[in-house]
Amino acid sequence: MNYYPFHVGDYAAHTVHLEPMEDLAYRRMLDAYYLRESPLPADPKEVARLIRMRQNQTEVEAVLCEFFDQTEDGWCHSRCDQEIDKMRDKQTKARASAAASVNARKAKAQPTHNEGTADVERTLNDRSTDVELPTPTPTPITNNQVNTYICPPDGELADGLPDCDHKKVIELYHQHLPTLRKVEVWNAARQGYLRQRWREVAAEMEHPSSAEMLNWWAGFFQHINKSKFLTGKVSGKDGRSFIADLEWIIKPSNFAKIIEGKYHGV
Repeated sequence: MNYYPFHVGDYAAHTVHLEPMEDLAYRRMLDAYYLRESPLPADPKEVARLIRMRQNQTEVEAVLCEFFDQTEDGWCHSRCDQEIDKMRDKQTKARASAAASVNARKAKAQPTHNEGTADVERTLNDRSTDVELPTPTPTPITNNQVNTYICPPDGELADGLPDCDHKKVIELYHQHLPTLRKVEVWNAARQGYLRQRWREVAAEMEHPSSAEMLNWWAGFFQHINKSKFLTGKVSGKDGRSFIADLEWIIKPSNFAKIIEGKYHGV
């Protein structure tokens, strides 16, 4: 756990008698407990080493005996275990909710997603110049379904999904699409668009890591690079060429059409 509720009043009431080093040891033990999501080591010496207080083993043992319960698994803390169980239950419900939402969008979008799908699912091999979109292919949310202009800030996405790595995605965009417009300004609106697209992709994957997410985006940008229309290699009736930029790519409707391969036959 990277976050846990801390009730100042409760803590102060139960620790007012502690000496400064005992108080420091207790706080570090709580942090270690939540980070590990498991009991502290059975050996007090190992606990002292874990919390960087080897010279204060007496204080460490005193705190363990007063606030923790010694079990076969190590030193347990009932309040910590309750908070960890709550967090895990919340994560389970969030994953179930995300899966249900994705399945509902798939069912709703299925009739309109047949055309152009074959274009997106072409196989990439050493002798092919086509690029396959990484699996999974997300079912984007459209503006008609939900307001996606601003998505919750990083760290407030659904539990279990990695935070959006804006910097790395922009670097991949510049790397794989060097002829497209460079990103000079990354304001709140653009951040919101990218967070929502990132979330749609992550929701399709089972416990993705940040590295797996970035691999998906690299493949996505490679797919875009094969579109003559998006990269300005074809001209319109007025003789002008359209060149996409990152903001245009990650807007809901455009993102969906790119996923469906609508711009690869132009």
